[in-house]
Amino acid sequence: MATKRRKRTAERQLHIFSGSVYPELAQEIAEYLDVELGDIKLEKFANGECYARYMESIRGEDVFLIQSVSGEVNDALMELLIMVDAAKRASAARIHAVITHYGYARQDRKSAAREPITAKLVADLLQTAGVDTVTTIDLHQGQIQGFFNIPVNHMTALYTFCDYFKKKKLDNVCVVSPDVGRAKAAKKMSDILGADLAIMHKGRPKHNVAEITSIIGDVEGKNCILNDDMIDTAGTICAGMKTLKDRGAKSVYVCATHPVFSGPAYDRLENSVADEIVVMNTIPVPEEHLQGKIKTISCAPLFAQAINNVFTNGSVSELFDPDFAL
Repeated sequence: MATKRRKRTAERQLHIFSGSVYPELAQEIAEYLDVELGDIKLEKFANGECYARYMESIRGEDVFLIQSVSGEVNDALMELLIMVDAAKRASAARIHAVITHYGYARQDRKSAAREPITAKLVADLLQTAGVDTVTTIDLHQGQIQGFFNIPVNHMTALYTFCDYFKKKKLDNVCVVSPDVGRAKAAKKMSDILGADLAIMHKGRPKHNVAEITSIIGDVEGKNCILNDDMIDTAGTICAGMKTLKDRGAKSVYVCATHPVFSGPAYDRLENSVADEIVVMNTIPVPEEHLQGKIKTISCAPLFAQAINNVFTNGSVSELFDPDFAL
């Protein structure tokens, strides 16, 4: 078997390193790029402090750091910041944060008095640490890109989901947005699939609690595809599925980019009225939870293409519709 080599431009080498949250995804991305995953030592001291040391020279090189800011979110974020700082002090030429899931993205505005805007704070921390570019997918709100004063390559899983459902050859399809904020994405998906569109209206009386108050559009007798950017405790998405069934939907499929799956999410989804729940693997999902209704699609090809284009100074937007942005 041939030994993989570092991908080069005329002056620079491509180095990819993984945080501790999801090394399997980083390895898959590296394999798509036909490069070796870089050697980095990551540890946690007895008192909980994170430690990072690069075990190879990265002086003058392009360094891509892959991390899903999920699970133990604070540890994942702190580890990424420490990896960035270590790369800067090791004289890397450019440091690229590849964030498969951007933790704290839902705290993107003040919805009540005296609240923080933590998504902006995370952006400030990444820039202060020394990140030169950020590559991520399906931010909770596209406006989070504006929290950065550095390039943000914002990708979407929408086209991947469209390809998936095209292969199912469903008829009489209706794409459903779980709320008004996701309506633009749902409209784009319905256009690609040649499907009808419906939009739900929901309220949040408190954190992690959602109430579906109305649906705009006809879902009776239709194969519905409910699209969202993430599933957390699954309360919102399950309420949406039940509402669709109550309104006469023939079947209900769910697709979401980020499988946060907190607390009772797995039980709720497996016991839901969904025919299938499809997510990207931006966050690790234990194998034992992939035996039923939950299916994953790999995001590695998307991130590999984006990394290659960033490294070679190519276009990331050409991977999608350059005139469409979430």
